Amino acid sequence: MLTAMTGPTESRKQRAARRAGEFPPAPPPLPRPVLDSHTHLDITVAEAGAPGGSDAADPVAAAIEVAATVGVDRLVQVGVDVDSSRWGAEVADRHPAVLATVALHPNEAPRLADLDAALREIETLAARDRVRGIGETGMDFFRTGDDGRAAQEESFRAHIAIAKRYGKALVIHDREAHADVLRILDDEGAPDTVVLHCFSGDADFARECVRRGHLLSFAGTVTFGSATGLREAAALTPIDQLLVETDAPYLTPMPHRGRPNASYLIPLTVRSLAETTGADLDELCAAISATGDRVFGPW
Repeated sequence: MLTAMTGPTESRKQRAARRAGEFPPAPPPLPRPVLDSHTHLDITVAEAGAPGGSDAADPVAAAIEVAATVGVDRLVQVGVDVDSSRWGAEVADRHPAVLATVALHPNEAPRLADLDAALREIETLAARDRVRGIGETGMDFFRTGDDGRAAQEESFRAHIAIAKRYGKALVIHDREAHADVLRILDDEGAPDTVVLHCFSGDADFARECVRRGHLLSFAGTVTFGSATGLREAAALTPIDQLLVETDAPYLTPMPHRGRPNASYLIPLTVRSLAETTGADLDELCAAISATGDRVFGPW
């Protein structure tokens, strides 16, 4: 998920300098392993370094290792453009704990001089074995105005077709576009597996997604004090349709909001979801893990 910053715009170097060394302490481990269903290792390393220290010889390996110590043993690296998608596919080939998804982020589509060429690159990557999802794609009415929505929709429809051709999960970015996301999915015919990444809707939207058999993935936002609607949505989601994610380095769960996020902080969100849903923590971890394997296949 690409997020807008408030205040003066910072360069990547400035963000990296501000965030370096600011990772929160690790939470207690979970009773059973779970996955981080949506993370951006490339952006995390570029902007905040590696959890556990900035001197790691391989920051990606360090992030994976720290996550494993708290019971987060699998990661899904998510692409947002051709370069990050290619990078993620290569990382998944090198690291057994990582699978990849590939896509053009909806805010990326209107910026491209040749959308068709970029989509062809994404389709080529989609054929790779350790690429298990097509996303994050979808619609974003927060950062893209009316003039860019036609390109977003064209791109979204193309990604749906790619997911169906390759039999892979569709990972959706939906920001202030709930009705249009469902309209396009219904119009095109949804793939067998659809994940609403960083679910941001209310209970009514959650019911519509659950009724269609879609998966709802909750990020650290569900722990925020103001997120009553998200918790209502989580409470009505069957645990076999629920995933958990970081969207790192963004959306850090409480009590560390504002600091860099990484996969090792997933236990904070899982424990919050257990409290919200009333599920036993061990049972919830087992369900999330099983759903991850069902959605993305064996690691």
